Amino acid sequence: MDWRIPPTRSLKGRLRVPGDKSVTHRGLMLAALAEGESTLYYPLKAGDTLSTAQALRQLGAEINDAGEHFRIRGVGLRLKEPPDVLDCGNAGTLMRLLAGLLAGQEVFAVLSGDASLRRRPMGRVTLPLRQMGARIEGREGGRLAPLAIRGGGLRGIHYEMPVASAQVKSAVLLAGLFAEEDTEVVEPAPTRDHTERAFRHYGLPLEVEGNLIRTRRADPFQARDLVVPGDFSSAAFFVVAALITPESDLTLEGVGLNPTRTGLLTVLKEMGADIAWAITEGEEGEPVGWIRARSSRLRGLSVDPKLIPLMIDEIPALAAAAAWAEGETYIPNLAELRVKESDRLSAIAKNLENLGVPVEAGEDWLRIRGGRVQGGVVEPFHDHRIAMAFAVCGLPTGVVVREAEWARISFPSFFEDLEGLRG
Repeated sequence: MDWRIPPTRSLKGRLRVPGDKSVTHRGLMLAALAEGESTLYYPLKAGDTLSTAQALRQLGAEINDAGEHFRIRGVGLRLKEPPDVLDCGNAGTLMRLLAGLLAGQEVFAVLSGDASLRRRPMGRVTLPLRQMGARIEGREGGRLAPLAIRGGGLRGIHYEMPVASAQVKSAVLLAGLFAEEDTEVVEPAPTRDHTERAFRHYGLPLEVEGNLIRTRRADPFQARDLVVPGDFSSAAFFVVAALITPESDLTLEGVGLNPTRTGLLTVLKEMGADIAWAITEGEEGEPVGWIRARSSRLRGLSVDPKLIPLMIDEIPALAAAAAWAEGETYIPNLAELRVKESDRLSAIAKNLENLGVPVEAGEDWLRIRGGRVQGGVVEPFHDHRIAMAFAVCGLPTGVVVREAEWARISFPSFFEDLEGLRG
């Protein structure tokens, strides 16, 4: 399905974006491990998280739709052996975290997914899980899915991650809930801490000492309700849309403002964005608040590489902003973009070229010379964030987005919401 967006003169109004994908994945998994029934309020109900819900049903949890929410009855710390292959769809978070969860279970399970997911690197989780004693096989020695896991009999390890990755950290911590002795993970740089916050919410073992996170074997724990905030990564596209579209004034409400996710706001502010935000609730769990963005004259800059792990999913949105900024924007430390749902670094460069924006792409960097965006046709490359980023990038001039349905992976109403805000 192609989506044609005519030149847009302004964006005005207020919007509440769908629930956070990362928190939804973790909320579903930990509720499935709990004893008793709970409600997951305002989760994301889209491709990736629906795959998580279905996989957990196959593992014995009861997960029922309740309007905007999920009602979940957990099975305790022991999941059931699934009767069939667990289909992770397009969800890398699901496959990596579920590998950690199943490593500690006395079951046999096979994890697979779509063609894109079967190309994504899994060795980064199978390596530490094997060190803990999990038996995992897969293509190319366990580096690619499908993955066959026979869990149980884990021992804790001290694992220093070679690459900053919240998914790797989370997989090891989930496995650590079933391991003898302590499990420690050391991060080379801070990454999103949704797993740590979820562990605290459910009363699971957790100690944090600087860049070291420690857990240990968990006792049975009771189910607890969890409220999912709006997804910052989804809100980011509308923030950038308001900044680059003339005469725009847009407020995003109920957005998760976890400081391990909001590096983009810092960078946009440094680029001269007229942007403000505030936390209004949830400081002890997932902080939630509002973001207001208004039309701005942006300036190019060189992004601090230390901020990249705090905004890795927002790089496509930043590239859209950089296309409209005066001067040059240099974005380093992007090797991780090569192994996302698409090769995002190449996808960004190709679509900027399609819109007439001068761009250079290295192995792990982008250099964008902004200020000269044309109308055109953009391709999502089977990637939801690329589809949304370049719909936004072409807003002021008009754009056609090929295969726009890929946005539904994380934001089912994205294009309809965008239409509703156009002046």
